[in-house]
Amino acid sequence: MIFFCTTLFLASICLLVHEGFSKETVTTCEENTVHRLSCDLDSVIKIETALYGREDNVTCSEGKSPAEVSTTDCSLVGAADVVKKRCNGKKVCELSTEVFGGSVPCRGTAKYLKTTYTCLPAFHRVTCEHSLSYLHCDEGQVIVIYGADYGRRDQITCVYERPASQIQNTACYSPTSKVAESCQEKNSCIIKASNSEFGDPCVGVYKYLEVAYACQYPVTPDDRV
Repeated sequence: MIFFCTTLFLASICLLVHEGFSKETVTTCEENTVHRLSCDLDSVIKIETALYGREDNVTCSEGKSPAEVSTTDCSLVGAADVVKKRCNGKKVCELSTEVFGGSVPCRGTAKYLKTTYTCLPAFHRVTCEHSLSYLHCDEGQVIVIYGADYGRRDQITCVYERPASQIQNTACYSPTSKVAESCQEKNSCIIKASNSEFGDPCVGVYKYLEVAYACQYPVTPDDRV
C-alpha cells in the first residue's frame, strides 16, 4: 500500500491507494495525427509522464536521416502539463501535437509524443446543462476529483429534444478546477452544470458536465508512521 497525495488550491489531502495499477505507454510519431489514450470501464486516465521531443535515436526513426535522430535530449518544457489538462479524468483521450500551440523543440529533429499513464478506478458522472450533479461517498470517505470538463465532446450525450445546431460542435471542452474547489475532501457535494458556474466555452451549444472522482479514506497521522 502506498500514499497518494495531491494538492489542490491550497488544500492538501493524503490518501491510501493500493499498489498494482498497471501503467500504459503510448508513443505517436510526429507525422501521425492521433495520440490515443484509453481506459476500460469504470476507470479513468491519470497522466504520469509525457514527452514531446526525442530521448533516443531508435523510436520513430524509420525513414529518418541520422541528423534527424541524433539529438536525444530534446523535450518541450511543460508538455506533461498540457497533456494532463487535456486527458486527466477521462476514459478516452485523443490529441495531436497541435495541442502544444505550435511550440517546436529542437527544430530539425524528428520528434514524437510519448505518454505514460495509469488507469485509476473512478466514478464517472455526466450532468446535462441546467441540471444538478450529485457526488457522494460512503460514510467516512471523502471525494477526490480526478478531472472535470464542461462542454461537449460527442453528439450522443445529453441530446434529448435538442436541435442539431446545439449538438454539432464536439470540439467544445473546457477543463475546470471549480468542481475540485467545491467538492474536494467532502463526503458529498452538489454542483450545477451551468454557464453561470463554469462560463460558456461555446455559445449556442448545449453542454454537459463530466466529472471523474474516487472515494477514499483520509490518511490519519498514525497511518503515515
